[in-house]
Amino acid sequence: MGCFNIFAAASQSRDEQLKRMTEAPIGPLIISLAIPTILSMLTTALYNTADTYFVSQLGTSASGAVGVVFCLMAIFQATGFTLGMGAGSVISRRLGGGDAASASAYGSASFFSALTLGTCICVLGQIFIDPLMVLLGSTPTILPYARWILLGAPVMCCCFVMNNILRAEGHSAFAMCGLVTGGLLNIVLDPIFIFTFGLGISGAAAATLLSQCVSFTILASFFLRGKSMVGISVKNLPRRAATYCEIVRLGFPSLSRQGLASISTAALNASAGAYGDAAVAAMSIVGRIFMFILSVMIGLGQGFTPVVGFNYGSRRYSRVREAFWFTVKAGMALMTALTLAGWIFAPEIIALFRADDAEVIAIGTRAMRFQCAALLLQPLFVATNMMHQASGFAWRATFLACTRQGIYFLPLIIVLPRMFGMTGVEITQTVSDAFSFATSLPFLYYFLRRLKDQERFVR
Repeated sequence: MGCFNIFAAASQSRDEQLKRMTEAPIGPLIISLAIPTILSMLTTALYNTADTYFVSQLGTSASGAVGVVFCLMAIFQATGFTLGMGAGSVISRRLGGGDAASASAYGSASFFSALTLGTCICVLGQIFIDPLMVLLGSTPTILPYARWILLGAPVMCCCFVMNNILRAEGHSAFAMCGLVTGGLLNIVLDPIFIFTFGLGISGAAAATLLSQCVSFTILASFFLRGKSMVGISVKNLPRRAATYCEIVRLGFPSLSRQGLASISTAALNASAGAYGDAAVAAMSIVGRIFMFILSVMIGLGQGFTPVVGFNYGSRRYSRVREAFWFTVKAGMALMTALTLAGWIFAPEIIALFRADDAEVIAIGTRAMRFQCAALLLQPLFVATNMMHQASGFAWRATFLACTRQGIYFLPLIIVLPRMFGMTGVEITQTVSDAFSFATSLPFLYYFLRRLKDQERFVR
């Protein structure tokens, strides 16, 4: 009955949805959009963490393998998020301005582009799998895992696009049902495929592929049944190259964020590898844990972005500003609780993955506490970045997206380990987060000042 109630609440006419997004009280509106998104993000992070947990039972080297293959999945996510977030930025603003036909054109362009690029990644990845996996720091034992994951590239890319379109139009409840169902199925199938069927790490990949296919089917059904405000169809495909360029331009912050996540993970694996398998496993585990923790803030931010897009598109600038500060305050409350829990229970959390390896627990505990120290910086940084992207300021959003795991992280992961050894590896993300936060402050100041100027002009 729960899902039926969600569908009934979400299935509104376009006029009702527009009124809700531009007139409903900001706090309850963002919370109503953020809760399904946070649940989706937590479920995604949970089944990624489940992969790490179950595969870790096969040994320390297998734990490191998960971190390597995560780089490959990040490529799919980067492709889907680039197209989905790029189109979503336009979709929210066009729907806010009452132009549903244009929103459907952008949605169709992003979906079929994801399908095409995902297929290309799948085919080329299978052909060049050996050099690709060596580039990502792989060993021969990981190749079967990678082959399964590559087969899912078209499905995963399209899932990310459909999720972002639904969120952009304020139907995050639909997106949640697709992701949560697939994620829970993944968690159930992992131990069955890995241990019962004896497939090892290939079983984890097969479980992920099957669960993604289920998610794809559920998400596609919302568009096929007319539940979405955006129509995805070949007949809605735009012929102008400028439309596709606009999607990529606005999605470039997501490409930078996700692409650099893959590169930085590979760089982290390489730096940690100098200190042995235990270091690689520990940093891989900590990375998955913080993906889970940060998914709460990112989920809140993705509940916030359609509110920004609709209201910026309808020129209600005071609501954009109000939505920003509400998101920062709510994020601070959430991150404070997670910071305290992560700091206090760090050894116990790491031990859940490798209870029999004291070195993994020691390294992981230190790295986790260092990263907890910078968690309170995330709400303002994430909200600032997402607000620029949702408002159409692509290049500013791209620069900010590049700071955390690119502009600052990549030089630091080279310099700090040389200065401080393994401690340098552990503190790199924390130092990068501090620099990224400081960089975002002037961008935020000028954006808010611009909003006030635009608000006076509208009056």
